[in-house]
Amino acid sequence: MNQLPVLLLTLILSLGTGHAQSVVGDAVILRMNEAFQKNDSQALTELLPRAEQHLLAPWAAYWELRTRLDRASNVEINDFLRRYAGTYQEDRLRNDWLVILGQRRDWTRFAAVASDYRMNDDRDVRCYALAMKSIVSHVNVADEVKAQWYAQKDAASDACALAAQSHHEAGYLTDADIWRKARLTTEARRFPAARLAVSMVAPQANAFLKDVLDTPEHFLSRATPNSPLMQELTVLALIRLADSNVDMAAHLLTKRAAKYLSAAQRSWAWGVIGKQSALTHSNSALPYFSHAKLALMSDEHLAWLARMAMRHHQWHDAQDAMTAMSTEAAQQPTWVYWKARALSQPGKNTSDRKKAQNLLRSIAGGSGFYELLAQEELALPITALPRPAPLTALEKSSAKNNPGLKRALAAIALGLRGEGVREWNYTTHLHTPGGMSDRELLAAADLACQHAVWDRCINTSERTKKTIDLNQRYPMPHLQTIIQRSRAVGIDPAYVYGLIRQESRFVTNAQSGVGAAGLMQIMPKTAQWTAKHIGLTDFKPYQIVDLDTNIAIGTGYLKLILDTFAGSMPMAAAAYNAGPSRPRSWRSTGTAMEAAIWIESIPFAETRDYVKKVMANTILYAANITKKPQSIKTRLGNIGPRPSSMGERMDLP
Repeated sequence: MNQLPVLLLTLILSLGTGHAQSVVGDAVILRMNEAFQKNDSQALTELLPRAEQHLLAPWAAYWELRTRLDRASNVEINDFLRRYAGTYQEDRLRNDWLVILGQRRDWTRFAAVASDYRMNDDRDVRCYALAMKSIVSHVNVADEVKAQWYAQKDAASDACALAAQSHHEAGYLTDADIWRKARLTTEARRFPAARLAVSMVAPQANAFLKDVLDTPEHFLSRATPNSPLMQELTVLALIRLADSNVDMAAHLLTKRAAKYLSAAQRSWAWGVIGKQSALTHSNSALPYFSHAKLALMSDEHLAWLARMAMRHHQWHDAQDAMTAMSTEAAQQPTWVYWKARALSQPGKNTSDRKKAQNLLRSIAGGSGFYELLAQEELALPITALPRPAPLTALEKSSAKNNPGLKRALAAIALGLRGEGVREWNYTTHLHTPGGMSDRELLAAADLACQHAVWDRCINTSERTKKTIDLNQRYPMPHLQTIIQRSRAVGIDPAYVYGLIRQESRFVTNAQSGVGAAGLMQIMPKTAQWTAKHIGLTDFKPYQIVDLDTNIAIGTGYLKLILDTFAGSMPMAAAAYNAGPSRPRSWRSTGTAMEAAIWIESIPFAETRDYVKKVMANTILYAANITKKPQSIKTRLGNIGPRPSSMGERMDLP
């Protein structure tokens, strides 16, 4: 094991006995966490007795048992569950044990352990439970199996595949259900999952799958889809080819495959081809979509049909696409808002306009992007909401003394953010059915705010249903620094706050998986380039996480982006997230476009969601800062083709 750092030892010696014991205890917890990451069961067992009096002792005990759970005795497992009853760690271990029991197909013990399971948020556990119902009890829960299996992102676990396979063998799932999974996973480039699905329904297809997935044009040029198997494989090959050569996919579908495929198969293929064309905003997208029957297209394909129709001001086609969506998709605020807009277009009758108003009222009043747009469409002012009644001393004390929240804050303070966040979320959302009440959530959020754990403050407060505290949901830490720096470079502070809230939730040492760092999540190369251009000549890479430096570089870069896009907040936000070159290519080649339509048709789901949230955040921060009514449409503006005289910087990283 690594020795304690010299600085930590020096600190221990300089403290009194109580503090020294606390620091030593912290060091043991950190060493155990390191051993857990390395799956070092022996080290964990040796260290465990030294952690028993620590506040995070349940974590220490969990790590020690988890690394050897697959070989632990029932006595050890039950002793742990009894000793730490009611904690996150108890239910976390139960979750892990249920997964192992599902893998072993030990349904008797699975059923016994599952009866006490509280979290109920693990897809693998749920899928094993669904599989058990089919295998043991012969119960048909096919609808939920499809929902879980279709939503699964990879094939790393066999849980949902087992549920699907057992239901298919029992006749509860059809071959078409299995082929749908193959199409979804092929379209999402999740090829192991696609192969697994195909093997369930047509194991003899393995001989063709490599050609279908790796060289689809070759397969389509040679195969004749004159059997059910070859027809389904042809659809998969068209999906793969459309990903790299959409026009060739359309050509081969028209010339070779269409006459052999069913209406449902043709519609899915044309839906994929239309979607892939729409992702580049090609004028071919709508003609491609026109070959498909709306009722036979997936929600994702219909969404891209609606987006492209709106970009081309073809509101009737957009409305038809939204009407064809599933109930679940149609109820999303995105499509509620745009359907209302479609029903409000010139030429619509009084009945349609009344329907539009009712749709807008159904979502207006929230803090989301489309909820705010609906509010403005209804001419309702967007203002800062009054604060709820102050928390009582008893409510604050209850949150402060909650064992789960105490452990979560201690873990975060010790640098174990992942563990702390998981325990915090469990305590507020999952420990009791339905989670905490609104007032309990506000008290928990207040506790997080008091400890400057801003991400838990925001996320916890956002879970309230009726009682809303915008000061918690949209806090303004580092107020003086952010306001002064924003105004110094000429940016609306509300926009800076809105962006930071989305980037890091005000976690100053946040690190992304791709290397972005600090409050404003700046990439190292971007930081060096920006520092040079704003005059920070002595900038060193390690300074990127320094609060003042990070804000200076982040706001400086944001200002350069805003200037290059003529002050367009949506385009600058998209550039901050996806890089400056992409928003340039996403603009219309024709007339100016409503910014909300431009945002909705951003090809990258992450960037699309990001821009919406930054703009919604900005409006609510502006309402709080200025205490005046706000207009989201004014800030969005229009997005038009780039005039040759714009003089955009092309060297922005």
